[in-house]
Amino acid sequence: MEQLDEMIKKLKINVLTIEDVPDSFSSTVYKIQQMNHEIVYLKIPYSKVKLVREYEALEILSDALPVPTLLGYWEGNDELPGALLLSEMKGQPVSGKVDKILAYDIGIHHAKLHNVSPQENYSYKGIANVYEQWSTFAETHFYGFAEDVKEVIPEDLLKQSIELFEEQRKCLPNPDGPSFIHMDFRPANIIIHENQVSGIIDFESARFGATEMDFIKLNRDIFMKNPGTLEAYRQGYQSIRPLIDLEAILPFYRFMDAFNSLGWCKRRGIEKHQQFFNENYSILKSILMNER
Repeated sequence: MEQLDEMIKKLKINVLTIEDVPDSFSSTVYKIQQMNHEIVYLKIPYSKVKLVREYEALEILSDALPVPTLLGYWEGNDELPGALLLSEMKGQPVSGKVDKILAYDIGIHHAKLHNVSPQENYSYKGIANVYEQWSTFAETHFYGFAEDVKEVIPEDLLKQSIELFEEQRKCLPNPDGPSFIHMDFRPANIIIHENQVSGIIDFESARFGATEMDFIKLNRDIFMKNPGTLEAYRQGYQSIRPLIDLEAILPFYRFMDAFNSLGWCKRRGIEKHQQFFNENYSILKSILMNER
C-alpha cells in the first residue's frame, strides 16, 4: 500500500475511490475514480521493460487504433518499476458469446494493428523487432517455457511435445510481416461498446514480428467456442489487409499455446491458476494423442 500511495502521489491523482482490476496477469492495475468523478486506470507493470514497452506502444498506435490515452507516466526508481496513468475506454471487455457482427469488427481492428510496421532508421526503446529472427524467437519462446513445463508433466509427454514442435515448425508457411503484434490478443484485452470494438488495451508484451502468433488466443477463446466467427473475422480482416493461411498455422500454434501456457502457470503458481493449467493440459494431451 505504501508503494501504491507513492505512485498516486508521483502522478498527482486525486483519488475518491480505488479498486483492483481482475484478469490482469503481467501488471497490477487499479481502477480509480477521481474527485471530479472521472475514471482513470493506474497500471504498474511487473518490470521496467514492460513499462517502457507499453508506453511506446501507445505512442505508436495512437493514430491507428482506439487505445487508451496516456494521462501520466512515472519512470520509476531503483525500487519501483514505474507506472502509467491511462484514460478509461468506453465499454467493457469481450465476455460470453461473440456473434458474427462482432467477430467481423474484431477482424477489422486486428488487421489495422497488423498494418502498423516498423519505421526504417528509427530506434525503438521498448518495442523489439524480431521479424528477421522469427524462427529463433518462436524456438526461444517454446524452449524457455519447456524448462518450466518439464517440472509439471510426465517425461513422455514432454518428449512427444518437443518432437512435435520440431516436426511441425518445419512445415509452417513463410512468416507474414513485419507487423505490430499484440502477443496477448484475447477477449479481456478487446473493449466493446454496443457490439463494436471501442478499444484495444494491454501492450506490455507487444513486438514487431510475424502475425501468426497473434491469432492463437482468438482461436482458443472465440473461434472454437462460437461457430461462424472465424469466417466473419476473416472477412473483416481481409477488408483491410491480406490474411495468412490460418488453416496452415493454427494447429501448430494451438499446440504451442497449450504447451507454453503450462509453463506460464508453473511460473505464476499452479495453485493460483489451476483451472487454466487443467484446461491446457487436457488440450495438450488431446493433441499429442491425435498425433500418434
